[in-house]
Amino acid sequence: MAARGNAARRERDKKPESELAGMPAVGAAQQLDRLVHERLRLGILSALTVNETLTFTELKRLLDTTDGNMSVHARKLEEAGYIACAKGFQGRVPRTDYRLTPAGRRALDRYLDHMEALIRAMRER
Repeated sequence: MAARGNAARRERDKKPESELAGMPAVGAAQQLDRLVHERLRLGILSALTVNETLTFTELKRLLDTTDGNMSVHARKLEEAGYIACAKGFQGRVPRTDYRLTPAGRRALDRYLDHMEALIRAMRER
């Protein structure tokens, strides 16, 4: 079964780009920002879209994840320039605040546009 899937993938990969472009669902899926598409990272960006800032702890609880997962995914988004991180203290307790950057907003908007195009293409079938 997996061999058949791999063969189909190899055949698709051989097709000229112009031929693939004629397939709306394939074209839209290929343009998805893989950095945004991951569940936790999409959750972080979505949460920061409706909240000006959120702390590490607030995001972790909202997304029901572990410290390690939250840290890794937030760092990837920060390295891409999609979110900004400010570290400080509240009293003697360390506090990390996150906010969505303009680049992060654009990336999320592009991602949502691509998902909408994919959904439209699938419904038209």
